[in-house]
Amino acid sequence: MAKENNNPTPKRPKFSSYWIYGVILLFIIGAQFFTGGSGWQTPPDITPAKLQEFIKTGDVNKVVIITNTRQAKVYLTDDALKKDIHKNAQSKSKLMTAQLPQYQLKFGDLQNFEDEVTKAIQDSDASTDVIFDQDNNLFGDILLTILPFVLIIGIWIFLMRRMSGGATGGAGGQIFNIGKSKARLFDEKTDMKVTFKDVAGLEGAKEEVQEIVDFLKNPEKYTSLGGKIPKGALLVGPPGTGKTLLAKAVAGEAKVPFFSLSGSDFVEMFVGVGASRVRDLFKQAKDKSPSIIFIDEIDAIGRARGKNNFTGSNDERENTLNQLLTEMDGFGTNTNVIVLAATNRADILDKALMRAGRFDRQIYVDLPDVRERKEIFEVHLKPIKTAETLDLEFLAKQTPGFSGADIANVCNEAALIAARNGKKAVDKQDFLDAVDRIVGGLEKKNKIITPEEKKTIAFHEAGHATVSWMLEHAAPLVKVTIVPRGQSLGAAWYLPEERLIVRPEQMADEMCATMGGRAAEKVMFDKISTGALSDLEKVTKQARAMVTIYGLNDQIGNLTFYDSSGQTDYNFSKPYSEETAQIIDKEISRIIEEQYKRAIKILEDNKDKLTILAEHLLEKEVIFKDDLERIFGKRPFTKEEEQQLQEN
Repeated sequence: MAKENNNPTPKRPKFSSYWIYGVILLFIIGAQFFTGGSGWQTPPDITPAKLQEFIKTGDVNKVVIITNTRQAKVYLTDDALKKDIHKNAQSKSKLMTAQLPQYQLKFGDLQNFEDEVTKAIQDSDASTDVIFDQDNNLFGDILLTILPFVLIIGIWIFLMRRMSGGATGGAGGQIFNIGKSKARLFDEKTDMKVTFKDVAGLEGAKEEVQEIVDFLKNPEKYTSLGGKIPKGALLVGPPGTGKTLLAKAVAGEAKVPFFSLSGSDFVEMFVGVGASRVRDLFKQAKDKSPSIIFIDEIDAIGRARGKNNFTGSNDERENTLNQLLTEMDGFGTNTNVIVLAATNRADILDKALMRAGRFDRQIYVDLPDVRERKEIFEVHLKPIKTAETLDLEFLAKQTPGFSGADIANVCNEAALIAARNGKKAVDKQDFLDAVDRIVGGLEKKNKIITPEEKKTIAFHEAGHATVSWMLEHAAPLVKVTIVPRGQSLGAAWYLPEERLIVRPEQMADEMCATMGGRAAEKVMFDKISTGALSDLEKVTKQARAMVTIYGLNDQIGNLTFYDSSGQTDYNFSKPYSEETAQIIDKEISRIIEEQYKRAIKILEDNKDKLTILAEHLLEKEVIFKDDLERIFGKRPFTKEEEQQLQEN
């Protein structure tokens, strides 16, 4: 019976690319040596005039003229090498052999150079030999000829090895790694440190994804009752609301492998690469199941198919989407792989991607309310040294409409402002300055403004403040400034009420307050300027929304021309007739002009107080709510404020 050989098959030695680089280096060094181009073998250069001088003094033993390269090599006598004038040649001679010259020079015309050397020899008593020769360094010429090709081949091999998967006979015989998934794997034992405790707010979204976590931890609890695994969940919401953070928290809570990548990682210039990466991604996820695949910005590949494809050619993005649809719908119920995706453009996604069986549920991640903003501030203020008197509820109320990313930016900006001012802790004023910096831009106190322009700006901003103070539904004023910020020459800061629904009278008051700046210019100077550009843009959008979107206009009636699916392109076609378009234009103009005249009437009735406010603004440059109360008296309570007072 033959004895069994337990010795493993010897592995083939791995070929190292450093051999290639070594060979290339040897070629370069050889070219330097054999062509005489090495720095330590090159004698000093001299001019023809200097050569004639050395010949006349008897220092030159012989001159070798290389006719084919128009170069001359100068050999000195032994006595000349002892002179101080040839110190440079002496130091070089210590590094050179006896066959190498002490000097060299380039010349132009051969006959002229020969005549000059001959004349110098005749004028001197020295015996200098003149020898004519040719450079026949055949090996060096060949080496210089093939060296560029060697370099090109070496660079090509280097690039191929960088792109190669490292095994020419691996799975599928794949040579290049370009079709592999670019997903980053976060290991559940070392990488996933984010949990639901690190996600402030988003209570509704966390409740939705908690079921996914429970399933990954204990799938038998659901499958034993006949329930099926959810294939995927789509996180939809504005930018910066925490969709990616929520997905990481899901992986951290479930303690499973987490594959993270962006939708653009599938896109490549080569045909078929995107689909190949999708297949490889899902193969890796199945091998490590239970696991989570998170595709951020999925709209990069999930856009509705067939749109804007005027050429009718094959679309690589559509092929990638088709492969993604196939992989998601091809899961078995026991693979324990869940796909999470995030986007803020859910309206443009393909309907096949949104159907049940692929993304079974859509989780809307909305902007945080005042309570959730307070919780987000608590999270981001942990590493920051804050003053003990800092009121988080006040900060939450001062940041309406801010996302989680915006609040993180406010905290960081406040810390930078405090450090810039040499403070030991970040206080309330630093946060207010940070909000102003983020919303309005950087202050430009050195901006050159003429006194007349400054007066116009002061009355413009005072007009905003006056009209908003007198209207019931306008947002309460926080402060007014005429210090330029960003692209604006002045600004009025308001604290808008967080409303879920808006009534026509509320929108009318907001438009009237917005037109207060231009109305003040008209009342005080009987002139208007270009300073109301942003105001006009804002009220035009509001009026158009009232007429065409919300159905708040009697002439148009209960109609809306808003398409939530995003299928209508208003640049090419409009969902209404030309007659309706004329009515819409007239109604938009009528609404704006009514509020403009209303603002003028309010300012004319309070012209004296408007003047006092503007002069105070010119003096102080910044005024606050207390200044308006001193000039106008207490602002009348709105119905909502009166109701809150009664409840308290």
